[in-house]
Amino acid sequence: MTTRVRFAPSPTGMFHVGGARSALFNWAVARRTGGRFVLRIEDTDQARNKPEWVTGIISALATIGISEADPAFEGPYFQSANADAHRAAAAQLYTSGRAYYCDCTREQVTERTGKPDAGYDGHCRERGLDYAQGRALRFRTPDDGETVVSDRIRGETAFPNRAIEDFVIARGDGTPLFLLANVVDDVDETITEVIRGEEHLSNTPKQQLMWEALGHTPPVWAHLPVIVNEKRQKLSKRRDKVALEDYIEEGYLPDAVVNYLMLLGWGPRDSGPEIRPYPELEAQFDISDVTKASAFFDVAKLKAFNGEYIRALDVPAFIDACQPWLHAPRAPWTEDAYDPAVFATVAPLAQSRIAVLGEITGYVDFLFLDEPVTDEAAWSKGMKPGADDMLEAAAKELAAASWNAEAIRAAIETAATAQGLKMGKAQAPVRVAVTGRTIGLPLFESLEVLGKDRTLTRIEAARAKLA
Repeated sequence: MTTRVRFAPSPTGMFHVGGARSALFNWAVARRTGGRFVLRIEDTDQARNKPEWVTGIISALATIGISEADPAFEGPYFQSANADAHRAAAAQLYTSGRAYYCDCTREQVTERTGKPDAGYDGHCRERGLDYAQGRALRFRTPDDGETVVSDRIRGETAFPNRAIEDFVIARGDGTPLFLLANVVDDVDETITEVIRGEEHLSNTPKQQLMWEALGHTPPVWAHLPVIVNEKRQKLSKRRDKVALEDYIEEGYLPDAVVNYLMLLGWGPRDSGPEIRPYPELEAQFDISDVTKASAFFDVAKLKAFNGEYIRALDVPAFIDACQPWLHAPRAPWTEDAYDPAVFATVAPLAQSRIAVLGEITGYVDFLFLDEPVTDEAAWSKGMKPGADDMLEAAAKELAAASWNAEAIRAAIETAATAQGLKMGKAQAPVRVAVTGRTIGLPLFESLEVLGKDRTLTRIEAARAKLA
């Protein structure tokens, strides 16, 4: 039997990194087994759905390598298009006696049980109500026994049926709820394995009961560990940066993000390096190797991964990758101020230093702006007492120097010696005067590219500010 997995997001917002992890794990299973990855858009929440979010989901999947052009990809299917099948399934469950209509309100249940948070008490089970507007359809949970969920990550878990209330599967207006629609769609799309987040585990016994009540064998279940932040709290879009698009916008390379997400709750069996291309990870992926423990989304580690991927690019590829940040609207300089040849000269120097592509402007802006952008912290750190004397001596030596990195180094060394300073302290005021920062590209190469006139002009401007 062909393995068929599905990824079923709702088009109600940006693409969550947790969703990206789920999609990647499903994709790896489909590709390793020669199966199919089904994309289903669960778009029944008309109040929150937006067409652009659907486009965003497909685009985000393509960004992490899950492409519609791949033979393993199937869809997208839309849950809203299957409404007739949802209603037919509800009718089948009612006709077979596995569901019944209920007109109880929450207030009535509370009054009967004396507990505001009590589950449904089964009051309408034997009343024999027919459909009428406002009556919900409830699934008739078996009175005894247990539902055993076999999970490829968590093993077998037994849920006593008595602890599962008769849950609503269709609203009072006849529209199906998520639990029913989800099962019907999985049945119609012949899904064989459901790989999804841990938060759905509590729904699983209910859905398994419905699979069986509709006359079908339930799929293989696998519930992925929750992803948490540094405080071990579940990632939340209200509190944490969770949108895949935000990371890509900042300059995280898709390959680095994919590599990192694949390791959230899983690791290769060969105990090899963590940083490796996706095909190597896919070749070793087995859903049974996924851990049950929460997975820590470590932004610092993701950034370190990204830095490694940036340094692995050849220089032309790095230059191409930086282009979105070198032009409007991201660049802080005017378009006519940008010189591709100048950037190409310093690109290898920047590539070895940045961890995120979006950092590139802070390393090279001094080359394309009329004046450096100087923050006060850098100025205070670089312009210690005696800085003016060092700048005056440096300007004198630089004015007479040939203009290449070695000659510039020699000129600053001569000035440093004259001031009784070590090179580290001697360079600091020069760097801040010329680049506006205390750290950045190698100083002597930076000055060579900037040019003698602009370098001397900036040193004099800094001296005037000091005065």
